[in-house]
Amino acid sequence: MPKNPGREHKAKIRRESGKLSNPGRKHSGPRAARPWPGRQGPEAAPGALGPARVIPGSALVSRRAADRIRAGQVWVYRSDVEEWPDALDQLNAGLLPVGDRRGGLLGTALYSPASEIALRLISRDLISAEPAWLEILESRIRTAIERRASLLDADNNACRLVFSEADELPGLTADKYAGLIVVQLRHKALDTNVARTAVAETLRASLDPETILEREDPRIRELEHLSAPASATLYARNPAQPVTSAVFRLNGLEFHFDAASGQKTGAFLDQRENYAAAARHAHGEALDVCTYQGGFALHLARVCSRVTGIDVSRAALEVAEHNLEANRAALGSAEVDWVEADAFDLLRDWSDAGAVYDTIVLDPPAFAKTRRAVEGALRGYRELNLRALKMLRSGGRLVTCSCSHHVSLADFTATLRAAAGDAGRRVRLLEIRGAAADHPVVLNIPETEYLKCVILEAE
Repeated sequence: MPKNPGREHKAKIRRESGKLSNPGRKHSGPRAARPWPGRQGPEAAPGALGPARVIPGSALVSRRAADRIRAGQVWVYRSDVEEWPDALDQLNAGLLPVGDRRGGLLGTALYSPASEIALRLISRDLISAEPAWLEILESRIRTAIERRASLLDADNNACRLVFSEADELPGLTADKYAGLIVVQLRHKALDTNVARTAVAETLRASLDPETILEREDPRIRELEHLSAPASATLYARNPAQPVTSAVFRLNGLEFHFDAASGQKTGAFLDQRENYAAAARHAHGEALDVCTYQGGFALHLARVCSRVTGIDVSRAALEVAEHNLEANRAALGSAEVDWVEADAFDLLRDWSDAGAVYDTIVLDPPAFAKTRRAVEGALRGYRELNLRALKMLRSGGRLVTCSCSHHVSLADFTATLRAAAGDAGRRVRLLEIRGAAADHPVVLNIPETEYLKCVILEAE
């Protein structure tokens, strides 16, 4: 049996050439749904709109878009708007009534002058005044925090506090890392001093953090025509020295977070429960592919004798090394090392060389950011999983993930089935998992479901 690469040194980053394509994570795109009857009330379920009311100044949408709204969807694409009202640049707080082709009220949306997703519904009722919208904004932030209260304890002091459409707050995300909260405002209607103040004050009053920072997404800012905030600090308990980094805990392990670096708002909190699940199944010698800052690798090191983490980013691996040192006492004698490399190139070379492992984790970035990219993404997933299955010992466990919304669970599992056939391996399905509970899925809004985690045993 050939020797596995990466055994000579503990916690040492080694360099391999190559670059992983399509970095980053995003999910977007519509999916049609059928109408269903709802209940009555001021925040009524889809379909419970009562008699049609003609609202002057409404954006009138196509029958297809109206049906999707009544079924619970909240996105309206620009191509589905059949009639725009006058003076769009004078909207109060970006609020725009939405109606069907007969003028019947469908609800109130936040209007974006630049995005292809032109309207995002925030209510099934008419909201015309900014104070009413701010009251709803603050109430929904408090509700989102209350939903997650049970997820925070001594072993977990980090989570996603607000998850955009899943919490009825399109364009708003907020993540908690111990005493630091990081906010992203990714919609034109939220890109105001009034909205920023309302968000920050509600978070401060609810959680009493040390600092609340706003973190920009340059690509989204360009697409949505957002401003550059005058200051990244929305609140600081100590204004002279706002906290911009933190050490937070997930499943009892410590991780470093620096608001000045990293992907999205920081660590991948959506994998918290999958980290723990992977550790329950892991054993022996483990390989963590696309380890980023060591999330899966360090959880595997609790139960495995040796773990090798691979990532194309040296900066990410340097953070992974800091995380390793912070948890060294909790990991016992496990040997951990890091390899800087392109995942596709390295897995091809190592599988051809006959390297074998007992546990392999695949957690690549999103390969399909649009529907047109799905075919290429499935080829990429098939190749990675083929190589991993060739490297698993009999009885070995494969934990394989996709964060591409456009790749359905059915397509992903079909790709895994094809990879198993290519590898000549019989595999047993142990678990199918999704994102952690702080990233809830709303069935009426398919875009809120994006992360797939499949755990397999190879015979």
